[in-house]
Amino acid sequence: MEKLIVVVTALFILFSFASAKFSIFNEFGADNPSKELNLFPKNPINIINSSDNVDFSQSGQELVEKRFKFPNFYDPKGASVEELGHHAGYYQIQRSHNARMFYFFFESRNRKEDPVVIWLTGGPGCSSELALFYENGPFKIANNLSLVWNEYGWDQAANLIFVDQPIGTGFSYSTDRRDIRRDESGISNDLYDFLQAFFTEHPDFSKNDFYITGESYAGHYIPAFAACVHRGNKAKKGIHINLKGFAIGNGLTDPAVQYKAYPDYALEMGLIKKSSYNVITKMVPLCETAVKLCGTKGTVSCMASYLLCNTIFASIKLQIGGTNYYDIRKKCEGPLCYDFSNMEKLLNQQSVRTALGVGDIDFQSCSTTVHQALLVDWMRNLEVGIPALLEDGIQLLVYAGEYDLICNWLGNSRWVHAMKWSCQQDFETSAEVPFEVDGYEAGILKSHGPLSFLKVHDAGHMVPMDQPKAALEMLRRWTQGSLLSSTSLPEILVASQ
Repeated sequence: MEKLIVVVTALFILFSFASAKFSIFNEFGADNPSKELNLFPKNPINIINSSDNVDFSQSGQELVEKRFKFPNFYDPKGASVEELGHHAGYYQIQRSHNARMFYFFFESRNRKEDPVVIWLTGGPGCSSELALFYENGPFKIANNLSLVWNEYGWDQAANLIFVDQPIGTGFSYSTDRRDIRRDESGISNDLYDFLQAFFTEHPDFSKNDFYITGESYAGHYIPAFAACVHRGNKAKKGIHINLKGFAIGNGLTDPAVQYKAYPDYALEMGLIKKSSYNVITKMVPLCETAVKLCGTKGTVSCMASYLLCNTIFASIKLQIGGTNYYDIRKKCEGPLCYDFSNMEKLLNQQSVRTALGVGDIDFQSCSTTVHQALLVDWMRNLEVGIPALLEDGIQLLVYAGEYDLICNWLGNSRWVHAMKWSCQQDFETSAEVPFEVDGYEAGILKSHGPLSFLKVHDAGHMVPMDQPKAALEMLRRWTQGSLLSSTSLPEILVASQ
């Protein structure tokens, strides 16, 4: 009966919201942006027919890869392709029906022995090229579509991989719709197969420390992927991957905790009034019940919980009007709240497509098909697999820009503190210290053993875009085991539950 009530209520809310033209589809898949930004050029997903101009001859363990140099890139030092160490390519995913995953690989500008860091953008269904060109990649896109060095690109401290996943995102594609993933098991298996192929092709990097990073819906991808890699290592399966840690930036990891934090954060930041807060918080118990059913009852209850719980966010979104819910200091410009159109223009240039070797395959910034296929995965709790990784000494860094609403720091702080593991109490009582960069306080850090939480000042959802210098220093220190640098107690990171 309880399940029936939840489902019926969810359907009622869905139809009510549709008639009021509310949007409950958040993250980068919101509000059908294709009409204005051409984010889905021809198809909502890269499903390639055998008659299309695509070479299917590559198979097995071979990585179809080439060194490249963007034709739009200007290097005042005149560096050669070989000196740049830039690679792009495809790998045919072993456990797929016929899928190929696209990636960029940028060797460290510092030294080859630097850690290998993979980046996963969220969505779900958004290309990691969003981060490559607007956050922490080697380049920035100028208004004339030329590329210039990013002074704070993470390739200054790591050998950096950006991968288009799940299948159908970015330049990744398949000939079979059965390769559209609907849960974290399929996604993490694909990524594990990709890594095995990558390190087979690049054995010189297989001994380097390895870290998984990403943001937003990657709060789902990353814990599942880390657990998959760790299991593979324990089972001595394939090439050993020297996994040292994983970092989640402004992620969605434990929805039950994080959705409950929405009205608290909105009230604390002055986005809603107390009267609205009192109304919105009445939705929280039903959301919590629905999430519990999702964890035990399967796909129907997971979709119901998605619809129910997103009424909380949608109600706040209605109150804030044109405010950018990725950065509440700004106005929302366009359906994605940011203008990423230069990336679309750049990657659709024939000279760029030729340099990358992608042929006639459409670039998909954000795939509606991938996004919708994972709605049944949305409300699942991915925190549950993290304690086992911490107990085995795998490092976790959770960081969050303080001005993001959609995956806000408060909800992230709460799930981190609520997580049950052997050092939970030690973490809760550990000191909160300033995270200082060049003499200024860039954030507040709390850390104990393998677990760290960093609230980043003056940043929204995309920390490396808003605070690039602090983000690079965060990565450098974390991978070197030196995040802690102060002992003062400037503020409390967790509001009352």
